[in-house]
Amino acid sequence: MIALSLAEIAAVVGGQTYDIPDPSVEVTGPVVRDSREAVPGSLFVAFAGERVDGHAFAGDVVAAGAVAVLAARPVGVPAIVVDDVQTALGALARHVVARLGATLVALTGSAGKTSTKDLIAQVLQRAAPTVWTPGSLNNEIGLPLTALTATAETRFLVLEMGARGIGHIRYLTGLTPPRIGLVLNVGTAHIGEFGGREQIAEAKGELVEALPPAEEGGVAVLNADDPLVRAMAARTTARVLLFGESDEADVRAENVRLTDSGQPAFTLHTPSGCGDVTMRLYGEHHVSNALAAAAVAHELGMSASEIALALSGAGSLSRWRMEVTERPDGVTVVNDAYNANPESMRAALRALAAMGKGRRTWAVLGPMAELGDEALTEHDAVGRLAVRLNVSKLVAVGGREAAWLQLGAYNEGSWGEESVHVSDAQAAVDLLRSEVRPGDVVLVKASRSVGLESVAEALLATGAEGEVAAR
Repeated sequence: MIALSLAEIAAVVGGQTYDIPDPSVEVTGPVVRDSREAVPGSLFVAFAGERVDGHAFAGDVVAAGAVAVLAARPVGVPAIVVDDVQTALGALARHVVARLGATLVALTGSAGKTSTKDLIAQVLQRAAPTVWTPGSLNNEIGLPLTALTATAETRFLVLEMGARGIGHIRYLTGLTPPRIGLVLNVGTAHIGEFGGREQIAEAKGELVEALPPAEEGGVAVLNADDPLVRAMAARTTARVLLFGESDEADVRAENVRLTDSGQPAFTLHTPSGCGDVTMRLYGEHHVSNALAAAAVAHELGMSASEIALALSGAGSLSRWRMEVTERPDGVTVVNDAYNANPESMRAALRALAAMGKGRRTWAVLGPMAELGDEALTEHDAVGRLAVRLNVSKLVAVGGREAAWLQLGAYNEGSWGEESVHVSDAQAAVDLLRSEVRPGDVVLVKASRSVGLESVAEALLATGAEGEVAAR
């Protein structure tokens, strides 16, 4: 974070200082909420959670070198006490962002946010110092903490924004007002909470509504291939830049194809020129993510050749997202178990089919959460798609939703041993250990709450004789 005195922080957040002998002392280190991350010069934010109360660690963080604690009550060590810690954290982030000379890029969407954010970050950092959201810390706590890691040298600040309801993104843009806003897509993730895709579009579109007008540099980067996203052009006074495979897109892909290993390749077209891209990531769905990143990079002054080179060199920065590892015996494990929704499930299955040409393929799938009344239909559809893509074997893991996956496969024609329903992750591991053969490709995917990454980890441990090469 840029250096701020404790007196200035107290004024910004509307707090009172306690046990601070010298308010002119500056916070020169990071702002952290995990006491284990406290270092000399840091500011510790004490949240009172359901299981752990951060206030209990106030003495530990100061002993580790933290300058003070941002707290809801006096804690016996230097502290800035506020009525609401979360509100205070947001106010501090807003103050710091306003003082930075960085361009703030915000993105949202139903699927692909984290992968696209990682691509944008890797492209932009080739041009100038860039700070971006780590992992999926895209909520009212993670977003301001990320913004506060920016320094005076930061030129680009890339922030992922998530939403579980109307007003969430409006709140986040109030903390960190973007100049460039990117909307990827409107799908069915969290549809059970929102009530429908139109409501999801309403929530995601809050991002473009928050942008400054075109004459002040505001730019809305919208997916030309998604009608609900493209319609958001009417909700903003910012200039609109379209990306996609549509002929009308300003930034588009032509000659899209997959390599023999399932990695997308295409010709990138931007208003400033063209470039050839062959990605390190797996699956054709990453083409749209790459075009979104290219559109942002073009807007920030990078040439088509620079963008194409950066995209071709970019990898995955976040765990368990199409994380491809080959065991010494030739078994390929695709760990995509961080999260799942119908769109990402379909994309992962298509990637599996592309990667598995001439090889046996396994789809180890678990439930997709928060689909509400659409749960049965969507799980059934994913099971059917696995059959249509000729996946060699579907292993549906879990309870009712997994049974729906297996039923969809059965109704699509998987009447033999092509699909099976197992009760839990350990049962899946036992099955795979007994039946997976060298050369097979195994995809593991489910919603984060299911914890299916343990299946992928067990498979890799099984084949860990010798060095395992992660790609």
